[in-house]
Amino acid sequence: MKLFKKIKSIKKTILLAILPILLIVALISIGRSNTTSSKIGILVFDGFLTSDVTAPVEVFGAATKKSWFSSYEVVVVSATRNKTVVSEEGLKVVAERTIYDDTGLDVLLVPSAYEMDGLLSNKDLIEYIEQQAETASWMASNCSGAFLLGEAGVLDGKKATTWAGGEQTLARSYPAIEVQYDQNVVTDENTITSNGGPVSYQAAFELLAKLSSEEFSQEISESIQFNRLERAFNSQQG
Repeated sequence: MKLFKKIKSIKKTILLAILPILLIVALISIGRSNTTSSKIGILVFDGFLTSDVTAPVEVFGAATKKSWFSSYEVVVVSATRNKTVVSEEGLKVVAERTIYDDTGLDVLLVPSAYEMDGLLSNKDLIEYIEQQAETASWMASNCSGAFLLGEAGVLDGKKATTWAGGEQTLARSYPAIEVQYDQNVVTDENTITSNGGPVSYQAAFELLAKLSSEEFSQEISESIQFNRLERAFNSQQG
């Protein structure tokens, strides 16, 4: 009887000793289950127009700091094997991934460049865009990035736009696209295209609203003080 009580006491002591360990393991497992699961990929290449990339990086980067968007992360993807690229305006960017990696994106955003011919003839790049379009929830472009989506067939049968003044060129190059004229941002099904430049911010906020809500998108607009631009432009007009 004494032996039984002693064994029972030992078991209780061991159980009390390992309970904290089990709790820690459980918390780690919960933490892992809550880790980032969705990736917003932003394509870069030498000569990309800076604001086409920095605008969505700022908007989505700020959103990922919020609990309601913490399941997303922003990933910069190089269009070549070289992860270091330089924008048209001289901004050097080091990408985390390349198109030759398994990126598994939920969103792919394609920027523009003044010289698009080399990009449009890059078979690896076009194939990568095609592959992402098969699985991604959203495909997006700023400015002449629409030509890359067009080359990959992503915009066939859909409404889309490009830089202001470039609509006719897009329509001639890709007749299957329903090109929209004089529109800042165009959304059709799971694609969103914009004029690029400063309008890239507007496109990013509209996409953020699709991924979360209008209220959350407005929250980020206010947190980075983008909403104050309306006051700035209004004061200039006055």
